[in-house]
Amino acid sequence: MYALLRRFLFQMDAERAHHLTLSALQLAYRSGLSGSLSGAAATGRKTEWMGLQLPNPVGLAAGLDKNGDYIDALASLGFGFIEIGTVTPLPQPGNPQPRLFRVPEHQAVINRMGFNNGGIDQLIANVLRSRFQGVLGINIGKNAVTPMEKAADDYLICLEKAYPHAGYITVNISSPNTKNLRALQGGDELHALLDALKNRQAQLATQHGRYVPLAVKIAPDLDDAQIEAVADVALQTEIDGIIATNTTIDKTALGNHPLAGEAGGLSGLPVREKSRAVLQKLAARLNGRIPLTGVGGIVCGQDAADKLADGATAVQIYSGLVYRGPELVGECIRATR
Repeated sequence: MYALLRRFLFQMDAERAHHLTLSALQLAYRSGLSGSLSGAAATGRKTEWMGLQLPNPVGLAAGLDKNGDYIDALASLGFGFIEIGTVTPLPQPGNPQPRLFRVPEHQAVINRMGFNNGGIDQLIANVLRSRFQGVLGINIGKNAVTPMEKAADDYLICLEKAYPHAGYITVNISSPNTKNLRALQGGDELHALLDALKNRQAQLATQHGRYVPLAVKIAPDLDDAQIEAVADVALQTEIDGIIATNTTIDKTALGNHPLAGEAGGLSGLPVREKSRAVLQKLAARLNGRIPLTGVGGIVCGQDAADKLADGATAVQIYSGLVYRGPELVGECIRATR
């Protein structure tokens, strides 16, 4: 059914199609039909991840539902956990349109959205309205207008507001679409940021009487020395998890395609091997001491299984849904049992 719908969706602007698809899913959910779309009725493999209990290890990556508008509808597809955001302290429109592009020949997506969202308060209001009782992740970032030297302040604001409502919180320092954001992945900068967040996490755990794990999401464009530095800082600061990876700025996989020159992050099939390489190197360096989440280039069930074989405890999907639709969820759940 999605294959027929995709032909219609691919004839329109990618961002408009994105919103139309989510609206259609919401309608299907309210009609009681969305649960049958993914074929995920079969029981998945129960998984412990960052101290959390998941019904299966297949999650939704951040970016699809930036404001938490569609939590219940997305959860009905059978995901083991849902991650919403990226959210910033203040609302912001993101980058000018067009800013989202499909590359069907490569099963890829290019985006330069720029953390467009309604702000942390709007997201929390949506979370409070949802009925979802599973593991909900909230992905946090900085506002574009916030100077880099004040970046930690934005993350701390979001951490404090999200903490009572999240199953876990992800620190997004790897989007290529906010100027200089990836500089926070450097050893000293990363240590300072994560140390500040971990200290506040400890205070919030005491205040709220519950411990909410903190993960960090990194880019696939790090070299070996940078990957080792990230792993070492993660151990030193006792971060709860690492999500590998975000989109890549390397578009050489697209060859001479007309969209290869578009600014933004590339996701989907072309990032699969880069993401796997980072995941494998992290797994080797960490040796099981910090749980890893594999994301990037999952377009079939075998890709999800490969991430687990590479050292991930759980996986997340997003761009693959553009090409495969909801059935990808059930396929990945079955492949990771």
